[in-house]
Amino acid sequence: MRKLFHALGNFLILGGLTLLLLAYGPVIYDEIWYWVKTQKHQEISLDLSAEAGVQDSVFARLLSYKPIRLQPVDENFGIVIEKLGVNAPIKKDIPVTNEKAYNQALKEGVAHASVSDYPSEEPGNVYLFAHSALNFWDLGKYAKVFNLLRKLEIGDTIHIFYEGKDYTYEVMAKEVYKGWNTYPLTRTTIEPLLTLQTCDPPGTTLNRLVVTAKLISVN
Repeated sequence: MRKLFHALGNFLILGGLTLLLLAYGPVIYDEIWYWVKTQKHQEISLDLSAEAGVQDSVFARLLSYKPIRLQPVDENFGIVIEKLGVNAPIKKDIPVTNEKAYNQALKEGVAHASVSDYPSEEPGNVYLFAHSALNFWDLGKYAKVFNLLRKLEIGDTIHIFYEGKDYTYEVMAKEVYKGWNTYPLTRTTIEPLLTLQTCDPPGTTLNRLVVTAKLISVN
């Protein structure tokens, strides 16, 4: 009987460690990749020539020292954050109060709040939100798209592609809000702003990490 309980205990411990690894695997992978990229001084840029860089892939990110060139996955509405290796489509006009609608949208990319503005040179607030989640098997391939959002610093750039144009924003603030604080979504703006929001820490609903950026160019 003692052997049985010992085996059962080992099984439960192994099962718990396996579930923990599965849950935190995406976060751990992203942290390792970001550390490796930093140590290699590897650049990630838009539209580098074939001679100057390689296409994005797991191999290129972890093993290659060459610059990685990103081609936007959606130039009609998409987001590229070179520093974080983010390249994702944006699903427009998603109601923030409709859980079923935004959960479906977040499986397909980054969500654009229906009550916010579209990219423009006019004053407004483009509000985007996405997962920094752990249960990727349930939430889809974009469950971890904003896992590294906290790595952004003031002065970093974010590209929003909208209707074929590249709207480039520069980070001007990074804040953490308790629970669901609507201020970043409803605030009055006097210039073209971009707001990115995700959960903080990843996989929880304790806080909201909010990054604010201002428009600096349109190409």
